[in-house]
Amino acid sequence: QVQLVESGGGLVQPGGSLRLSCAASGSPFIFKSMGWFSQAPGKQRELVASMYKDGTTNYADSVKGRFTISRDNAKNTVYLQMNSLKPEDTAVYYCNADDILNSRFWGQGTQVTVSS
Repeated sequence: QVQLVESGGGLVQPGGSLRLSCAASGSPFIFKSMGWFSQAPGKQRELVASMYKDGTTNYADSVKGRFTISRDNAKNTVYLQMNSLKPEDTAVYYCNADDILNSRFWGQGTQVTVSS
């Protein structure tokens, strides 16, 4: 059974930084892609950043230049370095992983709050 466990959320002031981590377990294979989605209150869940196992990345326009996704394929772990955080980045951040059969898995979510 695949499980994704996130860590690293919290409260930070505008302009600050946070690093999210997500460790996947229960799969003998490297995931085709891993990434992060965010969901603010009253809004739909949307892609923040994703990375394929070959290193190809995708970013939402709103985070380009501020957030960096990385992954350790050997550990099936994905990270999101978030710099220059803004109040509008406040959301629950969900880790996701897609396997080679296109099954999608989700973490439980971690709250990120950007406020002074």
